[in-house]
Amino acid sequence: MTLTQPSTDAGPVLHELPTAPSAHRVVGRDGARADAPLKVTGKAVYTTDVVRPGMLHAKVLRSPHAHARIVSIDAARARTVPGVTAVLTQDDVRHLNPYGTFVKDQPVVAIDHVRYVGDVVAAVAAVDERTALAALDLIEVVYEVLPHVTELDEALDPAGVEIWPEAPVGMVPDYGQGASGELRTQHNVSYTFRYTTGSPDVWDQCDHIFEDTFTFSRMNHMHLEPFVAVAEATDDAIEIWSSTQSPFPLRKELAWTFGLPENRIRVQTMLLGGGFGAKNGLKADPVAVRLSQLSGGRPVRYAMTTEEVFLTVSQHAARLVYRTGVMADGTFVARRARVLLNGGAYTELSPLVCEKAGYRTPGAYRWQHIDSQASVVTTNTVPAGAFRGFGGTQATWASERQLDLIAERLGIDPFDLRMKNLKELGEEFVPGEAPIDSDLREGLRLVADEIGYPDRVQVPGRGMGVCIGIKDGGGVNKPAQARVKVSTKGDVFLSSGLTEMGQGSQSALCQIVAEVLGCAPGRVAFARIDTDNTPFDQGTNASSGIAVMGQAVQQAAEKVRREVLSWAGGQLDLDPGSLALRDWVVVGPDGAEHPLAPLVMGTFGGTGFEFTADGFFKSGNSHLAPLEAPCVFWEIGWAAAEVEVDPETGKVTVLQLVVSGDAGKVINKLGCRGQDEGAAVFGLGQSLFEELRYDGDRPVNAEALDYRVPLAEDLPERFWSLTQEQGHGAGPFGAKGMGEGTMLPVAPVIAQAIADAVGAQLTDLPMSPERVFRALHPRIESS
Repeated sequence: MTLTQPSTDAGPVLHELPTAPSAHRVVGRDGARADAPLKVTGKAVYTTDVVRPGMLHAKVLRSPHAHARIVSIDAARARTVPGVTAVLTQDDVRHLNPYGTFVKDQPVVAIDHVRYVGDVVAAVAAVDERTALAALDLIEVVYEVLPHVTELDEALDPAGVEIWPEAPVGMVPDYGQGASGELRTQHNVSYTFRYTTGSPDVWDQCDHIFEDTFTFSRMNHMHLEPFVAVAEATDDAIEIWSSTQSPFPLRKELAWTFGLPENRIRVQTMLLGGGFGAKNGLKADPVAVRLSQLSGGRPVRYAMTTEEVFLTVSQHAARLVYRTGVMADGTFVARRARVLLNGGAYTELSPLVCEKAGYRTPGAYRWQHIDSQASVVTTNTVPAGAFRGFGGTQATWASERQLDLIAERLGIDPFDLRMKNLKELGEEFVPGEAPIDSDLREGLRLVADEIGYPDRVQVPGRGMGVCIGIKDGGGVNKPAQARVKVSTKGDVFLSSGLTEMGQGSQSALCQIVAEVLGCAPGRVAFARIDTDNTPFDQGTNASSGIAVMGQAVQQAAEKVRREVLSWAGGQLDLDPGSLALRDWVVVGPDGAEHPLAPLVMGTFGGTGFEFTADGFFKSGNSHLAPLEAPCVFWEIGWAAAEVEVDPETGKVTVLQLVVSGDAGKVINKLGCRGQDEGAAVFGLGQSLFEELRYDGDRPVNAEALDYRVPLAEDLPERFWSLTQEQGHGAGPFGAKGMGEGTMLPVAPVIAQAIADAVGAQLTDLPMSPERVFRALHPRIESS
């Protein structure tokens, strides 16, 4: 294993352990990211920076009611405002198809009904935003207010309101052994995922059976760049610049919604100012497109405000009930999970999140029997969608928290209980699934040792914890394509649909190409994403950039390398297998160097030539795998923490927090560190601060000033990460994906440390001072 970690004095340093897989390092491994100069100088171009000639600006009118029938909309006065080119209402979208991932239920603007506070009712395109806002004020909407439901139990009550009386168009993907999905399984449930393995008879063998309930808070993604799209559209064609993580799925969804062939839709993607899962699916795009169509094809820019982003998508709040059977010595036997996700008013990506929340029930541990069911409940709240580590954050919170409760009940140290039951390297996660590709125990020992857990001394009000999170990485059945071109002079072009949203993956992919072609990373340029020209990719999600797209990129680069050497061998009358390529020079078996540029020009003349090749990767299908294809890699997050709790106020101070992920093989050291520490800060927010709160039917803190996120002053005094290189990854050179794993264990590790400090076992997030205080003083709560 190889570790990288920051030194408090000299920045990142490398720690080589005896089991390190290889001393070879990928070219550029210790260097800066390619996009760093652009970003630190302010020259980086985002979708918010796109300007088109004659561009109009869009603003939308949102519903003040959680559930209502639209009796009438009068937009006549708005249409007369000078500078207004189009007003969009339900009558302008009735012929269009609603959109969504598995369930097509979200219209471009509300038709006949609004279903949550913030639902889009109308939109205006005008010469500037001020004019558009003035026109919105003149639109008159008459509502018939209807009963609403915002909480899980009231939504599930068959006697209550049904938000979707008529079933929207929907589909269920294929599943493999033990897994299944179903639409509309009960009142206000849009999707249910089930997974079972092993015999339920083992429950009878258990010495103890414990059942506990956990709740998980709703979070906002808080990406700095809002949802924004610039569209130039007619009834026959669409060109759009979009802040999307997934340009090709966006193209497909626009084709469905607007009834156009995909080759009449062109999606271009710039740098993204953060996404974290929110920028999947249609957001600002359909409104911009339809307003452009109504404005005679003029470009329309719709950039949401931060407050509008809060009203567009969130993370799923959840209630998880885990029933677990164990032996007296702590051996795990069986687990039953019943998970309810609050999906909000529209289905969005909820079925995928539901699938993962159910599938990741086993955690990192060995079980004889798993019985898991997760359901998405429709409510009159902000729609919920993909969020960093989606499904895994909810499942890890409940799984790891219950382990701590079980440890306390059995009188076993939580660390020892985990070590006893962790799966081995190479052991299947569940039958038919890919084997675990990290040494889970080694990582847990590592973080425990880092904070001094084995030698800890009990200090009043202080406590420590150690936890682990695991998620299947690389996406479900995800294909990726890439293209590499090399010019006459050896300048390299990499074309891939992987979007850059701060994670540094485009830079890392260029390093992979440089490594294969034997050139400096600076010689490789990443081509701008354009669905008319860029090879297909399913989307930038599930930490798939290196492990999935990286394999397609590596394959394309290797093909180009072979093509170049084969051609050069023919020109030089040498065996291509005896040649090497180094900085666009062919090196012969005798060490003689042959610059390629003169060779190319001598054959192809003044115009020169480009060598090009495509690469493709997709995990193979297998019905034995519960999700129809084994996962590409396992993303693991280990964490250890020490906290101090003030029993008089319930305030929790995190004194030290260390997280660790396994990169398999590091492509860019600073990039790995940034991903792990960034994910950990997300987990810190989930643990102690973040919660999109509702008072009745309306959100009460849906704006940046009121929504509490971690500040610099909230970071622990000792906060660092350890990047492991265990060398078992499926990606290029043994690499794995990173960026989500270290978010998973942070909330449960802080909860475990709180319990160690003061004995209070928290089961609800966030662990605010009030909740901690009430857990410490239950009599005050009951009174």
